[in-house]
Amino acid sequence: MTIHSDHPFLPPSGDRDPLRQLRGRMPAPVTVWASGVDAGRTGLTVSSVIVANGEPARVLAVIDADSNWWSSEPETASVNVLAQDHRFLADAFAGTAPAPGGPFTLGSWTDSEWGPVLTESAGWLGVRLVEQTREVGWGLLVEGIVEHVELGEADALIHLRGRYEI
Repeated sequence: MTIHSDHPFLPPSGDRDPLRQLRGRMPAPVTVWASGVDAGRTGLTVSSVIVANGEPARVLAVIDADSNWWSSEPETASVNVLAQDHRFLADAFAGTAPAPGGPFTLGSWTDSEWGPVLTESAGWLGVRLVEQTREVGWGLLVEGIVEHVELGEADALIHLRGRYEI
């Protein structure tokens, strides 16, 4: 076996998608969208998020239509804004890090009428999901009506150029 210093899945410089590279240069919040209770809890790390103020306020996200979270057909969700020390938790909900017993065993969670809420987050939204969705790019545009907002004390975790920023 040979160990290389370069990333094994990174395409050569000339073959990289410029749109993907530009998107990676745009800082994005790291959130976990969560639904369900007890053993029926599901969640997904989402960084393609927009919050739009108004009457009513809305939150939009581009999510993986094949994710376990979306397959559970949620009607409500808690949108948890992760804090800077939640990097491993973000990877666990994204399915890129191990979480024996499931990702909800990481961190401290409480139930709300919208879904599981991560304590010590940078804040969270309770949203009622709108039934209409549409495909955008390789994802699904999901819209939620904001019914509840809580602010936390922590600074938000940010994703930039394939890494978490602190």
